[in-house]
Amino acid sequence: MTTPPPRADAALVAERVGAVATAPLHTVAARLREVIEEVLPHRALAVFTQDCTGRPQKKAGDPSITERITIAELDAIRRRTAGGERPASALIAGEEHPVLVFGAQTGAVLVLCDPGRPAYPGAEAYVRAVWETAATRIRQQVAEARPDYLRESRAASSERLRVTAELTDRHETDLETLLATLRSRELDDTRARVLATDTAAGALVRVRAGSDLVASLAEEAVSQAFQRLKDDLRPLSRYGTVQVQFIEPPPDGRALPGEVAHAARAIVRSAVLLMRDQEELTRIRIQWNCDGANLLISVRDDGPGLLDSGRPAVGLLTARATALGGHLGIEAVETWGSEIDVRIPLDPPDTSDTVMRMWDLAPRETEVLRLLVAGRRNRQIASELGISENTVKFHTSQVYRKLGVTSRAAAAALAADAGLGFTDSRPTRVTPRP
Repeated sequence: MTTPPPRADAALVAERVGAVATAPLHTVAARLREVIEEVLPHRALAVFTQDCTGRPQKKAGDPSITERITIAELDAIRRRTAGGERPASALIAGEEHPVLVFGAQTGAVLVLCDPGRPAYPGAEAYVRAVWETAATRIRQQVAEARPDYLRESRAASSERLRVTAELTDRHETDLETLLATLRSRELDDTRARVLATDTAAGALVRVRAGSDLVASLAEEAVSQAFQRLKDDLRPLSRYGTVQVQFIEPPPDGRALPGEVAHAARAIVRSAVLLMRDQEELTRIRIQWNCDGANLLISVRDDGPGLLDSGRPAVGLLTARATALGGHLGIEAVETWGSEIDVRIPLDPPDTSDTVMRMWDLAPRETEVLRLLVAGRRNRQIASELGISENTVKFHTSQVYRKLGVTSRAAAAALAADAGLGFTDSRPTRVTPRP
């Protein structure tokens, strides 16, 4: 049994743990730090969970650390922990720091940076118990897929943008190192070739690992997402009186954005529970399909056919679907059963025109901003738009002024949050005006 903090009132401990368990996703790190700091001092705290596709890292503490922690660093710690290691130190915010790392059954990790001396012998066990509560609650909140969370998650690609920016900066450094090696007059040809090969090989490994990380944060294979749904619902079919049938999606179907996969599973789980409340029900059939642009969901029962859209539970399901730009419909035939059909688009709506009006961006400024969101450098932007680098700098300064920011990272993050997308990663080259 976990020992509570000495001289602590039991009601106060319950209040602290309850504050973590009920914290919204955007405040859970701060709440967690408040509770842990009382028994285990630390300089900064970071949570990394792939359940939250929009913002997988949550941080609190010293800004000099929290503002510089990267997703790649936290993912490296997570992989070390998953391999059975409990690292005593790790690369955090670009520097090696002492750490305490706590895993969770959900696969999430909690990292305490520069930890101090525990307040009492059982402090770490207490922290582990509180962390398990927080990790379970994070997964539960994501699985519930409330409409407000879905809207934020769909719009908030800033974390994935940040990973891309990190990879771009690292790749640029590798290329500069490679060029410096090849240009060095202090190295003979053989030595320069060996160093250049080692640098290029290391850069290639990092780029591939980073690309895999970005993909894992952004998408989930449709077959994998459906299998997770089957795992969730299997106990209902195994131990209940209602048979649950699963119609598999095509194995080569398009991958689902993470927030779509979470929302789809939540909608189906809620629909199944809603249908099970009916009498004279023996079978529920669940089918997923994809038409290339939408995830198509069908949940059908053989019940009395009395479901209707006026029920509050059905209204919540509809809100979950519409939060992602989707549609939910119900068809019920008395004595024949009910069917819930859901369509969720796999691509966010193009909000380019809205963004242009909101910030009063000229067409060229919008193109420059699109490429900033994609992580392009000034030279690349100039090449793709057919303009000079000085012209790019001029447009960039105008974009900064209109958005009220002072850096390309801030501009790109703000644009990504506003939903400024692009249908092609490389827009059509524009012929410069004479």
